[in-house]
Amino acid sequence: MIRSLLLHLIAVMLIVQTVAWFRERSLLPADTLAPMFYHRTLDHGWLSRDDLVGQPTVLYFFAPWCSVCKYSMPNLEALQRDGWNLVAVALSYQDLAEVQDFADELGLSMPVVLGNDQLQQDYQIRGFPTYYVLDDEGRVQRKSMGWSSRLGLELRAR
Repeated sequence: MIRSLLLHLIAVMLIVQTVAWFRERSLLPADTLAPMFYHRTLDHGWLSRDDLVGQPTVLYFFAPWCSVCKYSMPNLEALQRDGWNLVAVALSYQDLAEVQDFADELGLSMPVVLGNDQLQQDYQIRGFPTYYVLDDEGRVQRKSMGWSSRLGLELRAR
């Protein structure tokens, strides 16, 4: 019985990893310089990729209508409070108010970049949420798509 349960668990893990690999293969490859961007933030400032150079950063691409994104944000906020550098990038939104309502509802403290279709294309975003972990030189180190626990985020970002 235990052997059968273990085999089923291994099979499920292999299926999950295969699906993740298949979905994520369209994302930017590791060790490539993240595409340049220079966009307005929700607090009326500006942020560019070059502003992130000098410290590892998690770029979190979300859509305000995405329920998985909403459930992922508290995990990101916890990492932010622990000193991680996080930047949320809003995509696929109708207007500024939609993004503002999303950020207010979740009490976001991280910068929120107001992305556009070009940024979505440059970062090859095909689904939400999508994460990129950039090193201190702005190069892609890790990538992921979908919900993740805080521990999962920490493991991916290390």
